[in-house]
Amino acid sequence: MIPPPGTGAFLNAHGWGGAAVRPLAGDASFRRYFRVELAGRTAVLMDAPPDKEDSRPFLAIGKHLNGLGFSAPQPLAADLDQGLVLLEDYGDGRVNPVLAEDASAEHEIYAAAVDILAELHQHPPADVQPYSEAEYLREARLFPDWYLPAVGLAEAAGYNEAWAPLWPALFTHPPVLVLRDYHADNLMLLDRPGLQRLGLLDYQDALAGHPAYDLASLLQDIRRVVSPELEAAMIARYIAARSGLDEAAFRAAYAILAAQRNIKILGVFTRLYVRDGKPAYPRFHPRLWELVNANLDHPALAPVRAWFDAHVPASARQGVEVK
Repeated sequence: MIPPPGTGAFLNAHGWGGAAVRPLAGDASFRRYFRVELAGRTAVLMDAPPDKEDSRPFLAIGKHLNGLGFSAPQPLAADLDQGLVLLEDYGDGRVNPVLAEDASAEHEIYAAAVDILAELHQHPPADVQPYSEAEYLREARLFPDWYLPAVGLAEAAGYNEAWAPLWPALFTHPPVLVLRDYHADNLMLLDRPGLQRLGLLDYQDALAGHPAYDLASLLQDIRRVVSPELEAAMIARYIAARSGLDEAAFRAAYAILAAQRNIKILGVFTRLYVRDGKPAYPRFHPRLWELVNANLDHPALAPVRAWFDAHVPASARQGVEVK
């Protein structure tokens, strides 16, 4: 992976001239990442092409999180016209690969991640857009728009209507900052105390919505299996930390949001394959269907389950075949 044009001049202008630049793991977006090393110092260079990515929300939300006492990488330099941002380097302690090597600290790490959410949700959200009913539906529609055609099915009537009775349950709690991709691949283990122990990544798409969303993102991880026992323990931990929370309403919203998120991701990962030519993503479909099938068992999902049972047979719940 070759650094973007202008990297040398950008680094020279900000005291990193002559630094070594090597690629880091990317994500599903157009952003790319590089580690910059010079005389014992390191930083992370984010390349976010301005015609495809807007780095301003990332910087603004990172500043907000940092101001609340959380660990979000702060910018060392930025040229938004070029889409280049130099960030603090949080190292290589990403939670998912760390736990893949040694899962002995799993409960402790997930407890820390839940505690961060419980504390964050005590604060008003940042200046972000609301997670509206229209946005929930737009995301849920990625499934019929992308997944169904890829497995040879046409959308049957009633999909939008099946979701409609579920949305009101997502607006019964004052909105909080929802980071939207809060899971083990976006959490970094840091040598810091308390709530700063975990570094937060990938929050540029944050919205103001229901507090159960990020908890569902953490505990129903696409890339890392969280046991039902750990999931139940962490939901209980969150509820215990939020005095005055309506537990029944929260659990219903958790079920709805877990289903909505996983059904959305079935569509997103299909789109990444079909439209963007990224063949790695359909391999996650079986895991997603495992979660979705379990999500649909919750009574709060009854209308959506009825639609799926009527129109998406078991043979279509195996994932998209990569050709």
